[in-house]
Amino acid sequence: MNTYSAKFDTYKIQEYKAIFEKENATFSIPQYMYFQARGEGFTASFYNSGKFIIQGKNTDKIISKYFGENPAPKENILNIPYPHIGIDESGKGDFFGPLVIAGVYLTEEIAKQFEKIGICDSKKLTDKKILELEKQIKSIAIFDVITITPKKYNELYLSFRNLNRLLAWGHSTVLENLLKKTNAKIAISDQFAANENVILSALKEKGKTIKLIQQTKAEADMAVASASILARAEFVKRISNLSYEYGINFKKGCNKEVLVQAKEIAQKLGKEKLKNIAKTHFKTYESV
Repeated sequence: MNTYSAKFDTYKIQEYKAIFEKENATFSIPQYMYFQARGEGFTASFYNSGKFIIQGKNTDKIISKYFGENPAPKENILNIPYPHIGIDESGKGDFFGPLVIAGVYLTEEIAKQFEKIGICDSKKLTDKKILELEKQIKSIAIFDVITITPKKYNELYLSFRNLNRLLAWGHSTVLENLLKKTNAKIAISDQFAANENVILSALKEKGKTIKLIQQTKAEADMAVASASILARAEFVKRISNLSYEYGINFKKGCNKEVLVQAKEIAQKLGKEKLKNIAKTHFKTYESV
């Protein structure tokens, strides 16, 4: 086992940190995390949502030494029968641009077709390839895509006050739209929240009648991989349109280069303009 994820009690965060201090880990505080610890053969990430992930060749050693667990694996997504729906999003970690959520309904026959043409997790593909595959997916499969512009995203975030609840609303909306077009009984979504009830409680009328599987690394499933491509393709097109509109080549992601660009834009256009092109709950916005 090279990856392990579980929930943790956030009020015990200092106790968890002490564990990795014993392993002589180096610490950092990435966005959305209490901390991340890196040591010999492992990286441990503790998220504000109450979920932690340990990865690396020494994952088993850390788990058995400090957590005393050998967790049973979740349902193998590669064995889930077709037809089913896969849902994924793009833009969640990008300061500039929208949040896009997509869903794809696949039969076993179409899933096999997609495997032959190279459909896989969008993170493994170039933007050019993603845009090529988007056309093929849309020409064959039943799909739904919703785009939440930065301005609308910021309004919704003020309402939900929590990214996971906003994501849950988006995922449940895409699922509901697809269930109006299909007779699917199963849907798979990447698990973005430690508490699975976050999305379950957001399900709408039709969504409550089917089996919804939430799992980390769900992009291993062909339907979820297809959805990840549609979501990323739409994000790439939208960020390109924004770049054309403002005459600025907006950078993707959320790093130091993005912060520098955001400060330049704020100085040139005014900080208020960022609300129309960026996600204002990011720490990057506070830094600007």
